[in-house]
Amino acid sequence: MQDSPPIGRNARLGRPHTLLWPLGIFAAITVIFALALKSGDPSRLPSALIGKPAPQIALPALEGLAEGSNPVAGFSGADLGHGQVSVVNFWASWCAPCAQEHPLLVALRASTGIRLYGVNYKDQADAARHFLERYGNPYAAVGVDGNGRAAIEWGVYGMPETFVVDGKGLIVFKHVGPITDQSLQAQIIPAIRSATR
Repeated sequence: MQDSPPIGRNARLGRPHTLLWPLGIFAAITVIFALALKSGDPSRLPSALIGKPAPQIALPALEGLAEGSNPVAGFSGADLGHGQVSVVNFWASWCAPCAQEHPLLVALRASTGIRLYGVNYKDQADAARHFLERYGNPYAAVGVDGNGRAAIEWGVYGMPETFVVDGKGLIVFKHVGPITDQSLQAQIIPAIRSATR
């Protein structure tokens, strides 16, 4: 009869393999998530708010912002709708893509006459005013989201994001990321036209 190794020795030899399984599974999941994030298109992220009323959150005015001698007001969800289509744009002075898209917002207001509402996200008032002085102010009103609560209510993933709100105050379109000339012509202006009907 052959001697068998002690039971404790077999148990110790099997342990390294059982410890490697969770590490292997974790590594595989990490690779899958990394590939999904790298290849994902953030503009295709769905919004649960499409077809729902704009959040009724009140945003105070950006301190010291004026058009000529008239102060630029803040706004709330209750200001949207009333028979007019509007566009709500979340932005910040520290956001490089916001500066990249800003000339297109200025052009959008000039070419369509649409009412644009700006939401200044977690920004310094001086920096936000300087941004609008430098790039132009396309907004009819600018509300300040100092604590990020409005961004949460609107389901914002990051800066910038833009929403089209129809004349009834319902969100009908969401654009994630900076507006480009292509997205402006192919998505945003058609969404505005569709909401106007």
